[in-house]
Amino acid sequence: MARNRTYNKRNILIIVTVILLASMALTGRLVYLMIFRSEDYAARAKELHERERPIKAKRGSIYDANGIEIATNKPVCTISVIHAQIEEPEKVIEVLSQELGLSEENVRKRVEKYTSIERIKSNVDKEVADRIREYKFKGVMIDEDYKRYYPYDSLASKVLGFTGSDNQGVIGLEVKYEDYLKGINGKILTLTTAYGVEIENAAEDRIEPQSGNNLHISLDVNIQKYAEQAAYKVMESKSANNVKLIVMNPQNGEIYAMVNAPEFNLNDPYTLINEIAEDYLDETISDEKLNELLNGMWRNACISDTYEPGSAFKIITTVAALEAGVLDLHDRFSCPGFKRVEDRIIRCHKAGGHGSQDFIDGIKNSCNPVFMEIGARVGAENTYKYYNKLGLFNRTGVDIPGEANSIMHKLDNIGAVELATMSFGQSFQITPLQLLRAASASINGGKLVTPHFGVKVTTDDGRVVKTLEYDTIDNAVSAETSETMKILLEAVVADGTGRRAYLPGFRVGGKTATSEKLPRRSGKYISSFLGFAPADDPQVIALILIDEPVGIYYGGTIAAPVVAELFDNILPYMGIEEKYTEEEQEKFDVGSFEVPNFVGKTKKEMKDLLKIYDFGDVYPAGEGEVVTEQFPLPGDRVNKNSALVLYY
Repeated sequence: MARNRTYNKRNILIIVTVILLASMALTGRLVYLMIFRSEDYAARAKELHERERPIKAKRGSIYDANGIEIATNKPVCTISVIHAQIEEPEKVIEVLSQELGLSEENVRKRVEKYTSIERIKSNVDKEVADRIREYKFKGVMIDEDYKRYYPYDSLASKVLGFTGSDNQGVIGLEVKYEDYLKGINGKILTLTTAYGVEIENAAEDRIEPQSGNNLHISLDVNIQKYAEQAAYKVMESKSANNVKLIVMNPQNGEIYAMVNAPEFNLNDPYTLINEIAEDYLDETISDEKLNELLNGMWRNACISDTYEPGSAFKIITTVAALEAGVLDLHDRFSCPGFKRVEDRIIRCHKAGGHGSQDFIDGIKNSCNPVFMEIGARVGAENTYKYYNKLGLFNRTGVDIPGEANSIMHKLDNIGAVELATMSFGQSFQITPLQLLRAASASINGGKLVTPHFGVKVTTDDGRVVKTLEYDTIDNAVSAETSETMKILLEAVVADGTGRRAYLPGFRVGGKTATSEKLPRRSGKYISSFLGFAPADDPQVIALILIDEPVGIYYGGTIAAPVVAELFDNILPYMGIEEKYTEEEQEKFDVGSFEVPNFVGKTKKEMKDLLKIYDFGDVYPAGEGEVVTEQFPLPGDRVNKNSALVLYY
């Protein structure tokens, strides 16, 4: 009996000890949670009763070379619903479907969805959002937002690119410089009950968004307009598939214009342009096919498509021959209209041939047999050596996504026929920009530049965040060869196949090309011309490609005049003044005008009149106040800066 009482006491003691220890542990845990973890759990509790709504950051603008805004933002709204707060669901569904142009079924799914917040539509015009706001629906949230807006609609569409519904770049510069342009979104944090209903009069937490930075580019709106105007004009007149035109500074690689006609509307990028849509008027386009067509419409062919460059590539063959020391400009060649290479007869574009000629005449005539011979002199290994120095095996590094690379023979596979056809720009493919870059090195003193648009990144207050820099490789071509190329290519325009690019007062150099598309004898061609000015100090270089022109298709006939028209517009705009030779002044009657009758005019009247007429020197004679005689006589024609003698 005594033993049992002792045993029970021991058990009670153990139980009491366990209870005390458990109580102490619980008390310690409570102290830890309530004192040391109080802030953490308070924050977690707050999170459970907070609803988060994003505030989109303002995307940075894109400015052209003149500081003109070519990509900006338009205020719009995002419409969302909170299921727990909606008091009139049917009315909300009816109004939102009508105002937002959505099906009732679509809106109903979102309104009846048990989520903390459900987005109905983004990029809603402010006027529409204001009409919805007037209904004062509980549970319908209207947040301010931004939509990308392009003031010039289709201008340089495939260069600039556009943004998606989330305001992120999709193609072009918009996606390339996304990290600079996008900014950082903000947040609105609203307190709610356990049922998801917002607590009235509860203060909102707001994390302000940070705007994106601005991008400044080398593209010049005015040069782009001139280039697009010229491209569309020839595309329509020749019923061509498309026209590509690039305008660049050959000295540093800054691109002033890049045209891919037809362009598309950046403010409506998911609508097919007429040139594509008209081919599918009677068809139902599947989603897969539509995506294919849209991707084709957005494609920047100047950098993404390759082609056989044809005779414009004779620039590169000439550079290789001069650099290899296997060509003298006075070397003579014979052209009977063809050249036999192994078992192939390869013809010149002139059926009867050019006869005997030196190299200067050969390049002016764009004679294929001449270039086949100098290509053979250079040889395959040396040819590829100079191709490599001119960047033809690598992408140019242009700051637009989607650049393609050249398609070349393997060196081991180059025989005499391949070498012959390569010499005049056939049997391999490059991009238009690769050709423009290589040609720039040929005439700029030998620098291999990186073509580019981006110049700098700034904040809204003008502070420079980053100055964009690009690689330049010196001595890709010797200075001596570069000087020779400028002279040769100016001769092509002055007195060769490129004469339709000649502009009085401006020294223009260039090279024509007419490339037959594959398969051969299909009757489909790409007509092109590469030109630069001034020929003695190149400040601008341009390349135009006209795809499948109808009728006359020779590059010298239809492509060269387009570049001449372009240069006629942009050279004065760029501050490059006409410098007429004496021969040009006489031939084109430059600056001549008919001398007016000054007899009877007072000295005061003469002072005002001489501001209008471009006389070089004026020699007054006599003491009178009125002109009594003049020389030259009234009605005579004189050139500007001629002298005028007045007798008073």
